[in-house]
Amino acid sequence: MPLVLVSFACGLVFGAGLLISGMTQTGKVLGFLDIFGAWEATLAFVMAGAVAVSSIGYALARRRGAPVFAAQSLWPTRKDIDAPLVIGAALFGIGWGLVGLCPGPALVNLAGLGLPVIVFVAAMAAGMLGHDAWDRSRASAREVPQATVTAGGDG
Repeated sequence: MPLVLVSFACGLVFGAGLLISGMTQTGKVLGFLDIFGAWEATLAFVMAGAVAVSSIGYALARRRGAPVFAAQSLWPTRKDIDAPLVIGAALFGIGWGLVGLCPGPALVNLAGLGLPVIVFVAAMAAGMLGHDAWDRSRASAREVPQATVTAGGDG
C-alpha cells in the first residue's frame, strides 16, 4: 500500500477521533482549559485514553524490528529543552487558549468553511511558512563562510 494511502488513512482515523471526542468544539476545549471556572473535565478522559493507546502503540513499535511502510524507524534522539522548544510550546498554548483550537481540530473544522476557522488556519499556515523561512535563513547564515581579506589586493 503506498505511503500516501497509509498517511491518508491515519489522518482520517485521527480526524474521526477528534470529532467523536469533541476536540473540534472550541467551547468544550476552552471549558477544559478553564480549570478555575466552569471546568469541562471530559477532555481529560480523552487525553488519558490517547496516552494509553499511544503508549501501547509505541511499545509494540519498539519491539518490532523494522517499520512496515518505511525503510527505518525515525525515533527522536534529542532530549534537551532549548529556547525554540519552550517558545514554540508557549505560542501553541497561547493560541490554543485564545481560540480553543490546535492544528488538528482546526483542519477538521475547516470543512465547515466558517470564517473564524479559515482565518485561524491561514494565520497558522503563515506562521509555519514564516518559521520555515526564518529557520532556512539561520541555517544558510551558519553555512556561509566569512570572506577572508588579504593585504595587498589582487594587483
